[in-house]
Amino acid sequence: MSQMPDRSPTARPFLPPRSRRSVVAAGGGLAAAALAGCLGGSTADTEVPPPVSLDAGQACDECGMIIQDYPGPTGQVYFESLPADRDGPAWFCSGICAYSYRFDRVAEGATPVGTYLTDYSPIEYDLSNDDDPFISAALAADTFALEAELFVVAGSDVRGAMGPDVIPFSVREDATSFASAHGGSVRAATAVDRDLIDGIKASTGR
Repeated sequence: MSQMPDRSPTARPFLPPRSRRSVVAAGGGLAAAALAGCLGGSTADTEVPPPVSLDAGQACDECGMIIQDYPGPTGQVYFESLPADRDGPAWFCSGICAYSYRFDRVAEGATPVGTYLTDYSPIEYDLSNDDDPFISAALAADTFALEAELFVVAGSDVRGAMGPDVIPFSVREDATSFASAHGGSVRAATAVDRDLIDGIKASTGR
């Protein structure tokens, strides 16, 4: 079993790449768009602000880790009421943190208007040399896509900042190929629910 990454603020756990994937997006997957309003994508009458870059030392709003110091997919969530300390989204070091935070805030009465996750379809990414590899991060604003446009691979052997994570792709065939190589199942990102996220967290003892 591979060790979980050191989560101290100065840690940079990403290891030398085992393989490099150049993936060219053939088109966005617009899965389950009708569910986007209640699950965090854009709604028909709400324009979602654009994503921001997460490479300026931002701390994850869920766990406090410095986002740029860790590998893996990251996320951003816009709510009707913006965070008190900024004019922008809540931001996260992982898909797990993004979903956990959003589910908790919705339970408290908050209304999400848009969720962005890293889109691995149009970018080049690295996998570390581990039995349970880490996938590299992509933090520029243009590497994010709305949840309603994404599919995720859940239950793979590939890890992010918090260990096991959901790995997003805008092209379903990319997600399917990734799952074939690394295990896991493919679903629309809008179909991710609290039970799935809690199950992933429980598998790591969190």
